[in-house]
Amino acid sequence: MTATPRQARDTGFRYRWAGIGDLNAFFGLMLDNVTNLVFLAQILILVFQFPPDIVYGKMFPGTAFGVLVGDVIYTYMAFRLAKRTGNPNVTAMPLGLDSPSTIGIAFAVIGPAFIAAKAGGLNPEAAGMLAWKIGMATMIIIGVVKFALSFFGHFVEKLIPEAGLLGSLAGVGIALLGLLPLEHVFGTPVAGMVALGIIIYALVAKIRLPFNLPSVFLSVIGGAVVYYLLVAMKVVHGPEIAPKFVLAFPMPTLEFLGGFKEALVYLPIAIPFALLTVIGGINVTASARLAGDSYRTQSILLAEAVATLAAGLTGGVAQSTPYIGHPAYKAMGGRAAYTLATGLFIGLGGIFGFIGFLAQVLPQAALAPILIFVGLDIVEQSYHSTPKRHATAVTMAILPSMPYLAKIKMIGLVAQVQGLFGTVQTLSAETAAKLKPTMDFFSPAFQDSWHTIIALGNGFIITAMIWGAFTAKLIDREFKRAAAYLFVGAFLSLFGLMHSVKIDGDMYLPWLVKLDAHGPTPYSIAAAYATLAIVIIAFSYSRGAKEAAAEFKA
Repeated sequence: MTATPRQARDTGFRYRWAGIGDLNAFFGLMLDNVTNLVFLAQILILVFQFPPDIVYGKMFPGTAFGVLVGDVIYTYMAFRLAKRTGNPNVTAMPLGLDSPSTIGIAFAVIGPAFIAAKAGGLNPEAAGMLAWKIGMATMIIIGVVKFALSFFGHFVEKLIPEAGLLGSLAGVGIALLGLLPLEHVFGTPVAGMVALGIIIYALVAKIRLPFNLPSVFLSVIGGAVVYYLLVAMKVVHGPEIAPKFVLAFPMPTLEFLGGFKEALVYLPIAIPFALLTVIGGINVTASARLAGDSYRTQSILLAEAVATLAAGLTGGVAQSTPYIGHPAYKAMGGRAAYTLATGLFIGLGGIFGFIGFLAQVLPQAALAPILIFVGLDIVEQSYHSTPKRHATAVTMAILPSMPYLAKIKMIGLVAQVQGLFGTVQTLSAETAAKLKPTMDFFSPAFQDSWHTIIALGNGFIITAMIWGAFTAKLIDREFKRAAAYLFVGAFLSLFGLMHSVKIDGDMYLPWLVKLDAHGPTPYSIAAAYATLAIVIIAFSYSRGAKEAAAEFKA
């Protein structure tokens, strides 16, 4: 029986803050954070050829420090809630690195900033330092936005329908957390499928493992063991660089000011990620309340904002957020020890380098399934948490993530082909003839398709929210509100906040944009949204629309 707050004070109430259930909860939360850090490192180093020393020595310590700050705050909040309510079984809110934005910021901000800096003439080291500063500045911006939104969280939640918010997140779940990691699973298929199979067996099918082993831990260890057995048999190649510990202390710095101006270009990416974690924090707090732990929503949101700012001010490039799995951790028997242990492990690991060491040792094939599961869970929750009639609206919101994924995968290929084009003038006629199939890749038809994909994918999170919200309101026969979202889309498209026609996704003033002969223009995209809005408003006065509205209300 739970004691009342007064009884708790009178009887010397003591909070049972640690138990055996914290061990399983710790492995789950800790490995989730490690996985995100590993993917952050491998995306930057392997995909963009980012200098490893900057990743492990500059980015990791501050990023890990943000997790430490957030988990310590949430641990304290669990003690405070237990004392306030007299409940000895309070479970701390789990906090860690936000998977969608960690991957999204790496792919859409830091990596492109690094490439742009090198294209501008900087050497890899100098380009890496500038991209790091831009990443820091982006975190500061996200932290400030989250801090401000923490006071208006419920208003934001009401402004955008669930189909738009959750659907945009589901798009991230499918594209960035599902399909991209799946490539790593099949990169080393034997190890990857073993790890993925364990995840599906235990977490998707919800079948208890032998000896009640922690599923996430077993998945990673099992996949890693298989991987290194294959390396020993010379079936696959092992790590090319010997892993090392990088000691670095997360000291407060103003170096982010050196990348602040450039970071403003990435506001269309940063703000939606901040918004989604705020909305996620509101939803997570509600789920914790249903599980028996009534945390104050504003306190939860303020804590994650503080953690993100702490990361950005000490060199971090990934934001923290309360995790969706509070009820699951509570079911495991977790209390407050697991969040404290996770914060200390990740925070100290960033300082003393063993997190970076793990990032270099653990194979992608063993870690990718964790992100795939997170992506699957996000998609499932998106459909389950929205009204059934809005299922198509959620699917509409997922669609813009696909061209963004295509952009990510194609941009490297296009760059290589463009490099060949630069040498064509100096080639012999015979060699040029051999290269003609590659050169034809840049036919007018391809150029049109490529620029269209670019425009569709840029600012995809905002696009997803607009598409999902418009479709949901149309389903609900709220024609003028549906049109209002389209007008917002027209305005945002005009300035590149969504559907930027620039390859790097920059915002712009439309009259300053050099119009290309291929693909859509800012004016044509904005006109498309505005025209459809006018059509919807005109249709709303028709007999069919009025009958549909009356039938829906009935």
